[in-house]
Amino acid sequence: MAIAAVSISPVGEGVSVGRYVAAALRVVRAQDRVRHRLDPMFTTLEGELTDIYALVARMQEAVFAEGAQRVGTVLKIDDRRDRQVEMQDKVSKVEAELA
Repeated sequence: MAIAAVSISPVGEGVSVGRYVAAALRVVRAQDRVRHRLDPMFTTLEGELTDIYALVARMQEAVFAEGAQRVGTVLKIDDRRDRQVEMQDKVSKVEAELA
């Protein structure tokens, strides 16, 4: 299983991009193979890597369908093969260190 952070934004569409982000998130919420969490700067995805790649492509297409002519996508992937780690495990580990 992989954990990924993705940010998809239109380029040249002004300073407010909320409607484009919402279009991408509708795609995420319409599926059930990849878990997700919306954060202020990125959306965190968790699932099989092939499913994440396919979902990111559909998210990007949704931003184009919303009217963007150019889209920038940042994708960071943590693909751990030695053991299963979920996104909440990573957060809990840091919170335990802070306690």
